[in-house]
Amino acid sequence: MRNTTARSRTRRARPSKTRAVHTIVLCTAILVLSLLLAVGMELLHRGSLPETWAWISLHPQLFALNGLLAMLVLLLLYAICGAVSGAVALSAVILSLVALISYFKRKLIGEPFFPWDIFLNKESMNILPLVTSREAIMQLSLSGLSAVLLFLLGTRLPKVRVRIPVRIVMGLLCVFALYSFGVRASWTNTLINKAGVNEIVWNQSENYAENGLAVAFTMNVKNTIVKRPPGYTEPAMKGLAESLSETFGYRQAKAVTATTGSGVGNSSKQPNVIFIMNEAFWDPTLLPGVTFDQDPLPTVHRLQKESTSGYLLSPQFGGGTSNVEFEVLSGQSMSFLPAGSVPYQQYISRPLPSLASYFKEQGYAATAIHSYEGWFWNRESVYRYMGFDHFISKDGFEQPEYRGAFISDDEVSRKIINEVEKNDDPTFIYAVTMQNHGPYDDRRYGDQEIQVKGMQTDTARDTLATYAQGVRDADRSLQMLIDHFQQSDEPTMIVFYGDHLPMLGYDYDVYAQAGFISTGRSDQWSLEELKKMQSVPFVTWSNFNLPKETVPTISNSFLGAYMLDRLGMELPPIWAYQLGLAQKAPGLLRNLVVTSDGALHSEMPPAIQEDAEVYKELQYDELFGEQYVAQFLNSHSPGGQQPAMAAEAEQDPDPPAQ
Repeated sequence: MRNTTARSRTRRARPSKTRAVHTIVLCTAILVLSLLLAVGMELLHRGSLPETWAWISLHPQLFALNGLLAMLVLLLLYAICGAVSGAVALSAVILSLVALISYFKRKLIGEPFFPWDIFLNKESMNILPLVTSREAIMQLSLSGLSAVLLFLLGTRLPKVRVRIPVRIVMGLLCVFALYSFGVRASWTNTLINKAGVNEIVWNQSENYAENGLAVAFTMNVKNTIVKRPPGYTEPAMKGLAESLSETFGYRQAKAVTATTGSGVGNSSKQPNVIFIMNEAFWDPTLLPGVTFDQDPLPTVHRLQKESTSGYLLSPQFGGGTSNVEFEVLSGQSMSFLPAGSVPYQQYISRPLPSLASYFKEQGYAATAIHSYEGWFWNRESVYRYMGFDHFISKDGFEQPEYRGAFISDDEVSRKIINEVEKNDDPTFIYAVTMQNHGPYDDRRYGDQEIQVKGMQTDTARDTLATYAQGVRDADRSLQMLIDHFQQSDEPTMIVFYGDHLPMLGYDYDVYAQAGFISTGRSDQWSLEELKKMQSVPFVTWSNFNLPKETVPTISNSFLGAYMLDRLGMELPPIWAYQLGLAQKAPGLLRNLVVTSDGALHSEMPPAIQEDAEVYKELQYDELFGEQYVAQFLNSHSPGGQQPAMAAEAEQDPDPPAQ
């Protein structure tokens, strides 16, 4: 009897011991697999095994923290599906996808993958043609193979049955931990600080390179919400509004008149104002060591000598057109918003003062034109909030001419002419072209009209030649407008510029080969190189007399106020303040400030810190806050009325979804 009882106890003990061993093996495997997932993410994101290993060797604690985040994802998926093999495979697929998106986005436009990129919806499909290269397909294939191998490895691990209540608790704990890392809860701050994390908000490429993809991506979650400035209160903002009103007055714009000097006829009336943001427009003749058999920009180069012109400091490179629109139209700065954010997608959900609403107040017809899909970057909604009367998208062009895959720049010029001619009122037009959108390795124009010499590789030469043909067409489309309005008795002013420099190959290949920059690594550029890679030319033309001025540098956010001032139009107090700040710091980016003496700074100089803080508070109040300043200024304006389009947008019974 005693032997039977002993054998029974032994049989019960063996399964218990086996289960404990299996649990230990499984936990160890999950830890190792999490570290492997972290290694895989960094390898895909960085694209270099030596660079990945060097980072792990130099920053073992940061690597461990990235591994912890990978483990939380793995455990969450384990809690959901209940099988280690499936959880490991899903983790590999999801984390590899994040890493690959970040890798290609960084190579294309110099920015990593941000949390808010997830919500770009159909816009993300626009970059698919850019990542269908042999390299991309190979990396996707390797990632898929890795997921399969990890799945097979997971099937060989001991199977430990975890009850559903335990899985629910485990899943909730993982969600709580990931959320805590995202919002920087106090207990996660302790881990982050001990790991040696150094968050570099103003330079996200360096932030990801220093801290690792998982950590940097997770820390950026908190940046989806723009924080209220410390001094933002109703009394403070009303005091600021009163100060602005006393300093600049309520500047109700006077009726601006212009007298044409074309010889066709003379008239005194408000001028038409046409802003043309040409896709990826830049001057390729600035590349040293590269020659063209003909000038690709004869019109622009002539206007640089004859009219007001200069260089705009763009917040973007290679993409993100809507962010440049946001700065120009609203006068607000991307430097005060989270790096990589898209205001058109994320923030604009109510009326926003803009150039369009300003011109409408002066009796203008305000029209936006973009020769692409109306839904892209949420323009259909945003343009209404900004006060445009009409938005003509791709669907508004009847049987348009195409150059390559997109509607031609000439077609946009013809549409501009048609809109001006059919309006009895003076017209404000904000036009955005699409023809010269990248990539440029497709020989879209057939035989190259412009021959390029000086590049090291045939690929770079063909890329630059295709791009040069595109800007040649843009230059001709500008001349088409000039030819038309030179013969018109309608006083008209044109402002022509690019949104950002073009993406000419991976890792800034063409720029590096031509010696325009010293390296394809943007985190290693000098401030002077950074300024060059963010500076696009702008030119103006008018058929009435305006004095010429050369502008070495001005941010897109100051362009609207600057041009209104050039036209002699009196500015609303907020824009007058912006123009005053532009005289102290004409160039204002997140990681580059250009002061009036031409000096370059990586951070805001103390001398203008206070002025910039006021600019930031005004922007927060207008975009996110209670609009205290606008309420005060409107109540002290003639009639105490809101701008017409703002009131219309507020009364819109069916506002567009954001």
